[in-house]
Amino acid sequence: MPQWDYSGNGIYFITLVTQNRDCNLGKINNGKTIFSNFGEIVHDEWLKSFEIRNELFLDEYIIMPNHLHAIVVLDKNGIGKNEIYGSHGSHGSHGSHGSHGSHVETHGRASLQSPQSQIGSYKQQFVRKPKSISSFVGGFKSAVNSKIDDYIDKCKLDIPKYNRNNHFFQSNYHDHIIRNNAEYERIKNYIITNPLKWKDDKFNPTN
Repeated sequence: MPQWDYSGNGIYFITLVTQNRDCNLGKINNGKTIFSNFGEIVHDEWLKSFEIRNELFLDEYIIMPNHLHAIVVLDKNGIGKNEIYGSHGSHGSHGSHGSHGSHVETHGRASLQSPQSQIGSYKQQFVRKPKSISSFVGGFKSAVNSKIDDYIDKCKLDIPKYNRNNHFFQSNYHDHIIRNNAEYERIKNYIITNPLKWKDDKFNPTN
């Protein structure tokens, strides 16, 4: 979004898609994602990405056969993760999705920035700022490339390795700024029910 500072506080709906939409993260069985070996690596690195970043919080997410949806909260106000999320929240039985927060109000929705106040940073929109959504996504993708390459070496798989010229995920990604509670609830429900609608999903290669 032009004039929006993606290193500022906000609640974001992001989507990452595998290169060529390859279904190499797993498969859908009875409405749940059953991870492949690659899917397990992606899932582990996804959760680890939030453990090492104090300013980022993971809300609802789902890992599908060839894409990942998530609600991510960027909060630099210094509120402790435990104070924001408490001890509630659980992962799906197969680790395919999880809820790490109870409600959008607890994420500091009132602190969302105004796009008009970010005009000064418009010229820097193509610069990956530290502790921003883009730097987070870039770091996650790089970690996935590295870990999967290690797995390819370890198992001596006869497939190309992943690097800057051969990304595991597509180089771009989709992001949407969540503006209000109704939008949050709609997106959260979409993420939760995504596996149940895989047959008609736009990312399903059979479509």
